[in-house]
Amino acid sequence: MNLDQFKPLTVYTIYIASTPEKVWEALTSAEFSRQYFFGNAVEVEPRLGGAFIVRTPDGALHISGEVLEYDPPRRLSVSFNVNWPELIEKLGPTLVTYEIEAVGDAVRLTMSESHDRPLSDDILAGGRQGWPAILSGLKSLLETGKAPQIKMAPPPQMLAALKTMGIKTP
Repeated sequence: MNLDQFKPLTVYTIYIASTPEKVWEALTSAEFSRQYFFGNAVEVEPRLGGAFIVRTPDGALHISGEVLEYDPPRRLSVSFNVNWPELIEKLGPTLVTYEIEAVGDAVRLTMSESHDRPLSDDILAGGRQGWPAILSGLKSLLETGKAPQIKMAPPPQMLAALKTMGIKTP
């Protein structure tokens, strides 16, 4: 995978009253992620080339990928492939990068979702809806010890765009 081909199409930056080490742990720990990532468990094999997996609350594979950059507690990049038939084939791979930087008594966390080709706003709507909820939950969890339980479904415009492309969704 040539990382130079990927251009960020979605970028969010938040500030968290925490440490880089705690933010890193929250991003890479199944125990933490279940609390803020819709009940999903993030599993990261802690090395370059390691596995990146997100499991649904019932343990099913939801997202799979590979660790492409691993620099704790500063930077993590992973391929982020949603387990829907034909999605990667028709839309290409997704690259998710977390950049963690201490800023005074806080941490600046920047998450970018990058793609190797242009994608429509309808296709990107799922990530653009989900990432703010995920990152807000992460922030709340680290700052207060509790994450809000946010319920959401894939946006209708994204599902319609995928259907038009012949991509089956659950």
